[in-house]
Amino acid sequence: MMRAASLAALLTLALVALPAGGEIYKWKDKDGKVHFSDIPPVGVDAKPAGRQTAPSPSGVSDSPDIESETPDGEGAGGSAIPKAAAGKSQAERDLEFRQRREAEAKAKQKAAQDTAKAERRAADCERAKIQRAALSSGQRAARPTGDGGRTFLTMEEREAEISRAQELIDAFCDEKN
Repeated sequence: MMRAASLAALLTLALVALPAGGEIYKWKDKDGKVHFSDIPPVGVDAKPAGRQTAPSPSGVSDSPDIESETPDGEGAGGSAIPKAAAGKSQAERDLEFRQRREAEAKAKQKAAQDTAKAERRAADCERAKIQRAALSSGQRAARPTGDGGRTFLTMEEREAEISRAQELIDAFCDEKN
């Protein structure tokens, strides 16, 4: 029983390891751009592109079915690999991809931080304007004391608070405000 189970597992593993035998089709769109797909599009003259295999470690293809590459970096029908990446190994392309992803993530994070900072500045600006308006209105203003009571501002204290509110407005508000 144990031997039959291991034989079945081995057979399953062997079947999974077989390569997919699908056909790859190649066609050009109305703009002359070359496309590849495993399903031929309807109404387009799609031709089989040959069996594609992974490149050998030396970078030279050992498969006779793969079309040769032209001097401009594209295959006979065009290649999906950009010219700049054509001479690079998979590890180098992977590294560049990870670096681009990290740079994009940092840029998004910086943009989010800049947006949050702008929102905080706008809120601080608005609070300073409200404070200055309240102090300038002539109404009595009070400040809380440490024992839970309050003390009213003198004219000098009021002027000092108005100046402080104006400094905050100058610091947090744009010139147009």
